[in-house]
Order: sequence, then structure tokens, then C-alpha cells
Amino acid sequence: MSSSDTPNLSTIHKALLDELRQNSARAVMFHQLISERLGLNATDHKCLDFLNRTGPVTAGQLAQLTGLTTGAVTNIIDRLEQGGYVVRDRDPEDRRRVVVKPAPNGSAHVSPLFQSITQSTLAILSQYSEQEAQLILGFIRQCNAMTLAEMEKMKLSADS
Repeated sequence: MSSSDTPNLSTIHKALLDELRQNSARAVMFHQLISERLGLNATDHKCLDFLNRTGPVTAGQLAQLTGLTTGAVTNIIDRLEQGGYVVRDRDPEDRRRVVVKPAPNGSAHVSPLFQSITQSTLAILSQYSEQEAQLILGFIRQCNAMTLAEMEKMKLSADS
């Protein structure tokens, strides 16, 4: 998308769109670098991030969380398990189901790679009032929901 695609937007809205694109691109590149350090691809790394934040989930639940297909998620889980990052276990509530959970020492290599950026992010966040942070949080939540919805649309159009 270029500025000519959005002629009716104000200067600030155009600047926000540009910065959102820049943020997205930099985030992808940052996580690619982290992934390379871990011997993973970026998608595997981000799925591991989801698992580290949510705890045990089924492959279907991970597919829903990420917006990926269940087939893709199964392959990702296989690679993460081979790398020692996750383990498959029986669901304690339904022994017929399998859940995937972070391996006990799986995040030992991951956490140190995020210490600096976490501290830098906290320093940025501390510059905003509670009210401003609520506004930013609402915006980011809407962007996340919109992105997931756009992924679903894309998957549906690929199926037709």
C-alpha cells in the first residue's frame, strides 16, 4: 500500500499506517533473527511463543490461536518437539486427547534473547499515562483481531 492508495487520509493517519507497516516489517526481521539463533524458522518460533504464553493446548487450539491450518500446526509441533522445545502429553481432562506444552527447559535458550527488548519496551511504556496506555492497548487489540479476521478471509478465499 502506498500513499496514493489512501488519498483521503489525513497526514497523521498516513504516518500511522506507514509506521504500522514499518513496525510489522521490523518485528518480522527481529523474530527471524531470534529464530535463526534458536535453529528454528520464524513461524515455529512464534508458535512456541504462543505455547509459552498460553500453556498446554491441543494442535487444534494452537491452530485457532495462530490462524494457521491444523496440518501446518502439526508439522510445527513435530519440529518443536524434535528441537526439545515442546512435549506432547495426554490431556488430564480427556485422556484421548493430546496436548502440547512447553518442555521444562525449552525456554532456557529463548528468554535471554528477549531480556534487552523487554527492558526497552518497558522503558517506552513508562512514558505513557494509564489513560494513554488504555488507548494504545485498545488500538493494538483491534489490530490483532483485524489481522486474525483477514487471515481467516484469506484462508476461505484459498479454499474456494
